[in-house]
Amino acid sequence: MTALARPTHGRMLGGVCAALARRFGTSATTMRVIFLLSCLLPGPQFLLYIALWILLPAEDSTRATAW
Repeated sequence: MTALARPTHGRMLGGVCAALARRFGTSATTMRVIFLLSCLLPGPQFLLYIALWILLPAEDSTRATAW
Protein backbone atom coordinates (compact mmCIF):
# COMPACT_ATOMS: atom_id res chain seq x y z
CA MET A 1 0.00 0.00 0.00
CA THR A 2 1.44 3.35 -1.00
CA ALA A 3 1.66 6.31 1.32
CA LEU A 4 -0.62 9.20 0.52
CA ALA A 5 1.72 11.97 -0.61
CA ARG A 6 1.52 14.68 -3.25
CA PRO A 7 3.79 13.70 -6.16
CA THR A 8 6.35 16.11 -7.54
CA HIS A 9 5.75 15.01 -11.14
CA GLY A 10 2.41 14.81 -12.93
CA ARG A 11 0.58 17.31 -10.80
CA MET A 12 -1.27 20.36 -12.04
CA LEU A 13 -2.10 22.62 -9.13
CA GLY A 14 -1.31 21.11 -5.76
CA GLY A 15 -1.01 17.43 -6.57
CA VAL A 16 -4.03 16.40 -4.51
CA CYS A 17 -5.88 14.71 -7.38
CA ALA A 18 -2.68 13.00 -8.53
CA ALA A 19 -2.05 11.69 -5.00
CA LEU A 20 -5.61 10.40 -4.67
CA ALA A 21 -5.45 8.82 -8.13
CA ARG A 22 -2.23 7.01 -7.24
CA ARG A 23 -3.75 5.82 -3.95
CA PHE A 24 -6.94 4.48 -5.56
CA GLY A 25 -5.24 3.06 -8.66
CA THR A 26 -6.79 5.30 -11.30
CA SER A 27 -5.46 7.99 -13.62
CA ALA A 28 -5.00 11.56 -12.48
CA THR A 29 -7.24 12.76 -15.30
CA THR A 30 -10.08 10.56 -14.07
CA MET A 31 -9.67 11.90 -10.54
CA ARG A 32 -9.67 15.50 -11.83
CA VAL A 33 -12.89 14.88 -13.78
CA ILE A 34 -14.50 13.34 -10.70
CA PHE A 35 -13.48 16.39 -8.66
CA LEU A 36 -14.84 18.82 -11.26
CA LEU A 37 -18.12 16.91 -11.47
CA SER A 38 -18.39 16.88 -7.68
CA CYS A 39 -18.19 20.69 -7.74
CA LEU A 40 -21.64 20.66 -9.34
CA LEU A 41 -23.01 19.20 -6.11
CA PRO A 42 -23.44 21.27 -2.96
CA GLY A 43 -20.68 20.80 -0.42
CA PRO A 44 -17.23 21.92 0.70
CA GLN A 45 -15.21 20.43 -2.19
CA PHE A 46 -12.85 23.39 -2.52
CA LEU A 47 -12.27 23.56 1.21
CA LEU A 48 -11.50 19.84 1.27
CA TYR A 49 -9.06 20.25 -1.63
CA ILE A 50 -7.26 23.12 0.15
CA ALA A 51 -7.16 21.15 3.41
CA LEU A 52 -5.65 18.12 1.65
CA TRP A 53 -3.15 20.39 -0.12
CA ILE A 54 -2.00 21.68 3.26
CA LEU A 55 -2.14 18.38 5.17
CA LEU A 56 -0.68 15.93 2.63
CA PRO A 57 3.11 15.91 2.63
CA ALA A 58 5.05 16.38 -0.58
CA GLU A 59 6.57 13.22 -2.02
CA ASP A 60 10.16 14.36 -1.42
CA SER A 61 9.66 14.91 2.31
CA THR A 62 7.95 11.51 2.60
CA ARG A 63 10.88 9.71 0.99
CA ALA A 64 13.38 11.53 3.17
CA THR A 65 11.71 10.47 6.42
CA ALA A 66 10.67 6.97 5.33
CA TRP A 67 13.96 5.22 6.02
